[in-house]
Amino acid sequence: MTGFSKFLNVLVLLGALQGIIVSSLLLFTKQKPQASRILGVLILLTALACFNLYGANNNWFGSDIIRFLADIIPLVVVMPLGPLIYFYVKCTLDPTFKLTKKQRPYFYPVIIDLVPSATVIIFIIGLVLGVFKNKPGPWGNFIDDYNVYADIPRWASITFYVWLSARYLRKKNAAHLQKSTLTWLKQFILVFIVFQTIWLGYLVPYIIPKYSNKLLDTFDWYPIYIPMAAIIYWLGIKGYMAAHMPQTQAAATKAQPPHLALSAASITTAVELLKRCMETDRLFLNPALNLDAVAQHTGLPHKTISSVLNQHVHKSFNEFVNEYRINAFTEKMQQPGTENLTIAGIAFDCGFNSQATFQRTFKQVTGMSPTEYRKTALITS
Repeated sequence: MTGFSKFLNVLVLLGALQGIIVSSLLLFTKQKPQASRILGVLILLTALACFNLYGANNNWFGSDIIRFLADIIPLVVVMPLGPLIYFYVKCTLDPTFKLTKKQRPYFYPVIIDLVPSATVIIFIIGLVLGVFKNKPGPWGNFIDDYNVYADIPRWASITFYVWLSARYLRKKNAAHLQKSTLTWLKQFILVFIVFQTIWLGYLVPYIIPKYSNKLLDTFDWYPIYIPMAAIIYWLGIKGYMAAHMPQTQAAATKAQPPHLALSAASITTAVELLKRCMETDRLFLNPALNLDAVAQHTGLPHKTISSVLNQHVHKSFNEFVNEYRINAFTEKMQQPGTENLTIAGIAFDCGFNSQATFQRTFKQVTGMSPTEYRKTALITS
């Protein structure tokens, strides 16, 4: 391996490590919404693919055991990436969307990624049982040939779902989202469009037998994996920031909406629906709740909700939702056994996704800090 190849290999490794760290933050932090968990899985799968290349180029660190494990444990799992991209965009635009059993078929094509590992396992079992002779050559040739052509459905799958994501973003009414969130989603899709274009430029000569070996000998997989490492870094920074970005309508907190001529009956109905979705359906427990989600749940237009809240309830959308979260927090604090829980943990359970927002809102609503309130609650309980 030349000095330049070693340098590229280190970049791939750093991308893999970055991906594992960021995906862990997104996957295992309790208060993150579903969109963040989907992004965490997306980054993790990309990072594992990069780690696979690094390990293979370093002969799996000279360890037969690690090499054997790498053969039977699939690290290059590409087919779920397309659905994950699509569902991430969908979750970000519609926080009420949930992954359920209905979405499982989207991930069934992962079997394409499992064939090489399954082939190795079948060969090993057959060897142990005496069914196969100890001649791994044909099996290895099959895996090599399979991996070449398996990249075609992999590329096609991601391309299809990137297109589907762009189409969904274009058709979805996203007026409730902050401009920064919309910009992030457009950049998110654009990055994968660029990557798919780069991959296509590499894939076309790669699947032609007379060019495959020459391409690998000259460039190895670096034209694909260096951009992948760059995507991991970018997603790690921008994606993690987006996970902490408030999703509620910016206009609701900055300015009063235009006055709407609503009848008294319409106002009463709207207020009842809004209270019901909070008090009965408890939508406020969703940390990514926004105006669009409430509009979809109640069937009320965005402008009606904003107008009723600002002009008749005399609260912004954020104030309306956060007061229910504060009430839920104070109720939990009165329950036995909560003295061993952290204030932040209880706040996140009540729908807050930012400790700073919780502290500020609690002080505004109750006139005291959460710590002061806890001391009072412990004394009176």
